[in-house]
Amino acid sequence: MKNFKKIALTLISIIVIIALFGVGFVYSKLNKIYVKDDAKKASEKSEGTMVEGITNILLVGTDGEYVEKGNRSDSVMLLTIDSNKKAIKISSIARDTYVDIPGYSTEKLTHAYGYEGIDLLKKVFEVNFDIKVDKYVAVNFVSFMDIMDELGGVEVNVEEKDIKEINKYIDACYDYYYDRKGEVKKEYITKSGVQKLNGYQALAFSRIRYTDDAFARDNRHRDVAESVYKTFLKSGPEEYKRCADILLDNTKTNISPIEMMNLGYTMFNINDMNIEQFQFPLEEYRNGHIISKQKGWVLEWDKEPNLKAWHEFIYGKDNK
Repeated sequence: MKNFKKIALTLISIIVIIALFGVGFVYSKLNKIYVKDDAKKASEKSEGTMVEGITNILLVGTDGEYVEKGNRSDSVMLLTIDSNKKAIKISSIARDTYVDIPGYSTEKLTHAYGYEGIDLLKKVFEVNFDIKVDKYVAVNFVSFMDIMDELGGVEVNVEEKDIKEINKYIDACYDYYYDRKGEVKKEYITKSGVQKLNGYQALAFSRIRYTDDAFARDNRHRDVAESVYKTFLKSGPEEYKRCADILLDNTKTNISPIEMMNLGYTMFNINDMNIEQFQFPLEEYRNGHIISKQKGWVLEWDKEPNLKAWHEFIYGKDNK
């Protein structure tokens, strides 16, 4: 299980932003995951594009237990809160995207976080994508299944072709990583279609990768994230508290408690049930291939059309 690939628990950051505002006990607890030095760095001059009213939050899910660095970013998403147009958007960036990593070389995006953590990954976004990252939330895999169970499961669409693969991963997720074996029975997926998955089933669903490709896998990550978001809009303070406790030991952010509550208030007021999604790089402007024996399979991408489309998605056509 050394190469066990965990879901991008970055989606949990959405929970933090939405759910924890206005709850009295939260302030002191949020201080435990708040990295003040990173907040100071975020306010420094940046080379990336900025537009007033638009906040970009980098969501990072690591492929191991270390949140700060030492593990690669199993998945990277960019959460955009557009206060101007009252919209919430999620961009998925393929982990194999071939980028210039300052101080190292040109290689897969996923390696940047493993080298030097969030600072280097943010720099990669500025240098390669001309995007200013305002804030970040980094989460490891530990709390994923507990959060899904706390929510009562997440609703997703399981395709017929994925049933065999998801059941294979259910064995691994339940047998090796699930802490509630005594209270929750292992159950396999027996049908296709929209259905509610519990913690270990949702993790298994997110691990599927061989029935299609890495981009379909990223799409499943976004589907899970959107399902979590919608579920939280219907939840109450007590559920927020329990999820916050699960998250505290597995999350780092440069969003201060006050900022977290303000962002949560903004997102709650936007109440956007139809999150816009974007996959980078675009299918028609990318080339996946083995570039060398050392660097393996990477995604090379055409800069101009990809960045034009992505900037329009984030900032709008008037600010591209």
